[in-house]
Amino acid sequence: MIVEPAPAKINLALHVRSRRDDGYHEIETLFAFLQDGDDIRLADGPASFSVEGPFAAALAGEGDNLVTRAARAYAEAFSRPNEGALTLVKRLPVASGIGGGSADAAATLRALAKRDGVPLDEPRLFAIADALGSDVPACLFGRSALGRGRGEQLEPVDGLTGMPVLLVNPRVAVSTGPVFAAWDGRDRGPIGEGALLGRALLSRNDLEAPARSIAPVIGEALALLLDGAGTRLVRMSGSGATCFALYDRPEDRAAAARTIATVRPSWWCLESALA
Repeated sequence: MIVEPAPAKINLALHVRSRRDDGYHEIETLFAFLQDGDDIRLADGPASFSVEGPFAAALAGEGDNLVTRAARAYAEAFSRPNEGALTLVKRLPVASGIGGGSADAAATLRALAKRDGVPLDEPRLFAIADALGSDVPACLFGRSALGRGRGEQLEPVDGLTGMPVLLVNPRVAVSTGPVFAAWDGRDRGPIGEGALLGRALLSRNDLEAPARSIAPVIGEALALLLDGAGTRLVRMSGSGATCFALYDRPEDRAAAARTIATVRPSWWCLESALA
């Protein structure tokens, strides 16, 4: 069996520059990956798909999803039978702005490539990822980077490996489409130059305001994180509703997690570190 991680991805910055004629948006984003997330398991056998894990129920009854589409597209691109038993271990909440289905699709492509001895930098893998969705190439790339265009034009950036991070989601699913549709259309400028954390601190997430108009509880999550000691950066990731804080010390991360578990015990929290 091949077990391929599908780590959570957070947007340290997300600038929306313009609406495009093809229905997408021109963006700039700085992103990084966590050491924790979902897993894809690939075993020999006929083509099949199953889900397990804490958030499996959210995907119950789906006839098709990014994992199965990735497997079919891989088989077609590499002229292979569509075979293999795929299991998604779903530990991350769905529609939460931290990669999710895109990370799962990218992990599926990596698992199939490893099974077949296909190099992970094979251009056909990235062509498949690009066709599956704007976020899938970033997740296939799998390292801290600056993304432009729809997010698929990738430039690696030295990361913040090992930096403690706390993710918080108020268990509200927020769909990407309505958040982008609610963006006010104002270009507030590009992401600046410099080291990753410094660039992030001087940047923003242009989708925070429209996401908060749809799910006001995002504001409460950000406020709780900002109240904690030792935060270096507090921000909403992607189109929400997951918010995160970066810390210098794991002790401060743990203290913040305990506070949130006390005041909002129903919320989802993940203590992790940047990969």
